[in-house]
Amino acid sequence: MAAPTGGSMVVEAREEAIRMMRNFLLAVAFLALGSVAALAADFNGKWSGTVQGMRGPQNLTFNFKVDGATVTGTITTPRGDIDVSNGKIDGNTISFDQVMNFNGNSFTISYKGTIDGDTIKFTRSFSAGPDGQPRPPQEFTAKRGDAAPAPAPQ
Repeated sequence: MAAPTGGSMVVEAREEAIRMMRNFLLAVAFLALGSVAALAADFNGKWSGTVQGMRGPQNLTFNFKVDGATVTGTITTPRGDIDVSNGKIDGNTISFDQVMNFNGNSFTISYKGTIDGDTIKFTRSFSAGPDGQPRPPQEFTAKRGDAAPAPAPQ
């Protein structure tokens, strides 16, 4: 076996430097991905907010259970508990539907929210009502924990 020449030693050193740099960049990428997962928004648990209903302010309590990118749970309204359907998490955004039934008529309220610490800023949109016309979207904020009583109607 012949001794390495000066040129081949330079090539080997360059290849070793490239291997080390590639390993370093892979380690940084894994750490970055792990950090993103660790910083993923936590929607689990109870959230409460007040929205303007047809008869005045109404308290809503959301009880979310997150499994990966899927959300399940319930929404407690003045009419009782309603299951969350089509629930999804995408980073710091949550979306889900609430299907309501009144007098044989069904309609859907779709929620989309963005979390910031212990608050979620929601927009909820309504499917067409009995008159065929959708109501305008509503914005409200929910906070982590139990709701305060709704103000008395005026």
